[in-house]
Amino acid sequence: MTYKKLAGTSAVFVTATLEGPSPVERDGMIWSGAELHIDQLPDERTPQATMASPLALEGLEDYDPPAHGDVRHVSSLNADFIFNHAARAWIQCNTSD
Repeated sequence: MTYKKLAGTSAVFVTATLEGPSPVERDGMIWSGAELHIDQLPDERTPQATMASPLALEGLEDYDPPAHGDVRHVSSLNADFIFNHAARAWIQCNTSD
């Protein structure tokens, strides 16, 4: 699977095939799962509170630092994101991934 970085963030990635309007960087790079260390995602996931916007994911570091394997649903994209410590990034996932 491939990913694009969310515009306005340094560490939020959505699938490159995300349907509908997606707030990705214009003419942005395509990232592979290997580059984002998808193979290092934990089997055990920790569901956290839903976020309204994907931009809010990055702001968590200031007041609620994420742990490896934290999963948050983002309602504006109707998608789940998992925090991967190896990539220091939130990556769109299916909770069954």
